[in-house]
Amino acid sequence: MNKTYLIFLLFFAASYSSPGAAADPANVYEDFVRCFKNKTNISDEDLTDVVLPRTSVFFTPVLRAYIRNARFNTSSTPKPSVIVLPRVDSHVQAAVICTKTLNLQLKIRSGGHDYDGLSYVSAVTFIVLDLSNFRNITVDMKDDGGSAWVQTGATLGELFYRIWEKSEVHAFPAGICPTVGVGGHVSGGGYGHMIRKFGLTIDYVVDATIVDVSGRVLDRKSMGEDLFWAIRGGGAGSFGVVLAFKVKLVEVPKTVTVFRIDKTTDQNALDMVYKWQFVAPRTDPGLFIRVLLASPTKNKTQTVNAKVRALYLGNASDVVSMMAKEFPELGLKIDDCKEMTWIQSLLWWMNYKDVEKVKPGVLLERDPGSAKFVKRKSDYVEKEITKPELNRLIQQLETLDRTGLVLNPYGGNLNATATNETAFPHRHKLYKIQHSSTWSDPRPEADRLYVGSLRTTYRIMTPFVSKNPRSSYLNYRDVDIGVNDHGKDSYRKGEIYGRKYFGENFDRLVRVKTAVDPENFFRNEQSIPTLPHKRR
Repeated sequence: MNKTYLIFLLFFAASYSSPGAAADPANVYEDFVRCFKNKTNISDEDLTDVVLPRTSVFFTPVLRAYIRNARFNTSSTPKPSVIVLPRVDSHVQAAVICTKTLNLQLKIRSGGHDYDGLSYVSAVTFIVLDLSNFRNITVDMKDDGGSAWVQTGATLGELFYRIWEKSEVHAFPAGICPTVGVGGHVSGGGYGHMIRKFGLTIDYVVDATIVDVSGRVLDRKSMGEDLFWAIRGGGAGSFGVVLAFKVKLVEVPKTVTVFRIDKTTDQNALDMVYKWQFVAPRTDPGLFIRVLLASPTKNKTQTVNAKVRALYLGNASDVVSMMAKEFPELGLKIDDCKEMTWIQSLLWWMNYKDVEKVKPGVLLERDPGSAKFVKRKSDYVEKEITKPELNRLIQQLETLDRTGLVLNPYGGNLNATATNETAFPHRHKLYKIQHSSTWSDPRPEADRLYVGSLRTTYRIMTPFVSKNPRSSYLNYRDVDIGVNDHGKDSYRKGEIYGRKYFGENFDRLVRVKTAVDPENFFRNEQSIPTLPHKRR
């Protein structure tokens, strides 16, 4: 086992302990099944597809299907004692009640795009509740401009496709990766390439159903506004199991425009990226311009690449004219642009070259079992980086391998919602940075190299990003945050990462958590903690 992974597991073990830490998986399964059957009256025949012990032929394929990070898909990775694949609400209710009764840890997984594996890895005895069968989507175009009830095990691609079936000029402002699960993406404050026009996913959630710690199924009215507030941006897994969200749809133009421009440092990339900071967060809200700064790939180039990827909710001539005035350093020409429908723009972001020849049905493909080795971190920038500082940053990136920064502009209508209206606190930042490293080499030394390079980049960025706290994005989970604090005070640990993810909203999240789950049953290594007993 490599050193980096060992530290990760030691952090897991230090974070939480359980009386069931050394339990025999076979005994856990027998006890769980006895309870589960009692709560659901499920037949033995149906049980084999719903509750999977490690001995089941389906156990490994199901577990691996939605592990999107190969770092946690090894023989040494801790495995759950049981996987529950619920098909109806009562299965979820029973899973919660029985796991709690047995004093075990429950890991809740929707899509599996979980960068540090918190939904399917633990150092104690645990059960995985896999919601991949909860994928029903009902779109209603007659409901006040269009709405959809979407179960949390559905993927974004499935949601986009079902909306497109009903209307080519309606959409949902979510992420651009179609295999992301709705549950984690939405509840963490998901965003996509229409963030500046429409804001976050959580700004369009109008109802939800959730199984609470007592096994009750609650909707918005019965759960109350505090809990409904918390699961919109606070990460629902700290509070219960969200079964479905009701979301409002948005209208998009019949024609949108996409473009990509790549520059190296020899092609004025420095000037372009510097000016991007002043334009991208302040320009027309219908324009989203992402920049990727990629370190050199060995044997290919020795300079940093700056890659621009953009969506404009309008036609090509308008955005070319706009950029000529606001952003001449970009050098955008009409030939760089492609006009298409909004659904085709999703295929373009998936790197299909001829989107006219690709059927939208590819959005339904889940691509199970597909995973590379990845590590991600995140930052927020509140003030533009100066050109000399940016130049030094690029020069330092040139010394690293397979390390990149993805710059996502904020601004526009994202700011129209108050920072405390939902649990997501970062609306008034200038732009967000995703620190990214992806590799295919399974050797431990590769893990040490690439994770180390990413941590180096994160350290280099310290002077240029938000401070007190240094903010992070919840959906880019990073267990490095707080990993050096090995004290026994779980609230203090939670406050370290909680302030980074939630800012001043952390205090309200803790109060909600303490009220709805006082014994901290719904927990993971970076969940919302409960208040210490003396402070309740």
